[in-house]
Amino acid sequence: MAHFRIQRRTPLPVGETWRRLTDWSRHGAHVPLSGVTVRPAGPTRVGTVVVVRTGVGRAGFDDPMEVVRWDPPADDTPGGGASGGGAPGGGAPGGGTPGICRLEKRGSVVLGWAEIEVRPRDGGSEVVWREEARLRGLPRLFDPPTAWSGRLLFGRVVDALLGD
Repeated sequence: MAHFRIQRRTPLPVGETWRRLTDWSRHGAHVPLSGVTVRPAGPTRVGTVVVVRTGVGRAGFDDPMEVVRWDPPADDTPGGGASGGGAPGGGAPGGGTPGICRLEKRGSVVLGWAEIEVRPRDGGSEVVWREEARLRGLPRLFDPPTAWSGRLLFGRVVDALLGD
């Protein structure tokens, strides 16, 4: 498995950072030759399946990922209350307690997992994206270039989502 980690800081509040990173349909706009569908429609929760379709026409593959952990950030400010309310994708407006989402890759081509953590940091947010990915049939020899390309691609995706 190719393991990689991306870490970013943003002045955005935790709730807004979480909302942007877990708005799955926006991911497809930043991954070349990809589109995203979510089943079932509605707010993300454990059991939600995010399917990334990569390719052109019939030449492509699906990368289904199931949400197996969904802990939106909670606003720990006085009067803030628990998160998961009104913001699309969950999360409180201000944020205090970190949010963590873990997706397990369930496809026939891409295997592994991805984990997105958003936590408060210096008046804004810090994002840690961890991922282990393996392309079925690809020998371990290709793990280093797979990790490098994953860091590059998903680093750009995180930057774009935070910048939108």
